[in-house]
Amino acid sequence: MIFVTGDTHRSDLGRFVAFCEGHPELTKDDYMIVAGDFGGVWSAKTLERDLQPFSALPFTVAFVDGNHENFDLLGGYPVSRWNGGKVHFIRPDIIHLMRGQVYTIEGRTFFAFGGATSIDRAFRIEGESWWRQELPTFEELDEGLNNLKRHNDHVDYIVTHSCGERAYAHLAARGLIGRKGLYPENHLLSNFEDLVTFRHWYFGHYHVDARLGERYTALSHEIVEVQ
Repeated sequence: MIFVTGDTHRSDLGRFVAFCEGHPELTKDDYMIVAGDFGGVWSAKTLERDLQPFSALPFTVAFVDGNHENFDLLGGYPVSRWNGGKVHFIRPDIIHLMRGQVYTIEGRTFFAFGGATSIDRAFRIEGESWWRQELPTFEELDEGLNNLKRHNDHVDYIVTHSCGERAYAHLAARGLIGRKGLYPENHLLSNFEDLVTFRHWYFGHYHVDARLGERYTALSHEIVEVQ
């Protein structure tokens, strides 16, 4: 089985307790995809302590990066290939899904694209609690477009941290976001909204759980199963 949820911010694991109790059949062959701000790779000093609760879960955790990640530490892991795309294996059961990659998991295709703007970066310290690599680059966009082309611009699911302009407009229209205006990643992700044929698009970042139209879902604490 494959599930998707929103930001975990390193220690926000409470949602998984009742979930695992209700799914005693889960094994490491099942996947929980975190839509950014995983946060488990944050400090070299506390890395093992931070990762252990995730490894203790009965399923495998896969995550796209958000804006609140230690990108220097994350980028220090060797790049491997897994299910058709590039990954960082943080642990055998904790996998970073890199930007612009397409993966085939249990017969379904997933396009992953992390990154977003930290609106609180003025209160953070660069290289300690904020990293410039949080923003996607045009090189990553190009790699994503090339990978999608190899799949005829069709995937089953898209998982990102932020969202494109269309989903953002849904959030704004329903009053689900407090701030106004689009950020660079919203424009960048819009490249995929019309180009790619997909069944559903999941994203985190906005700390709301909401179904937006027929093909977009914003996730925070909710856990949804990918069908």
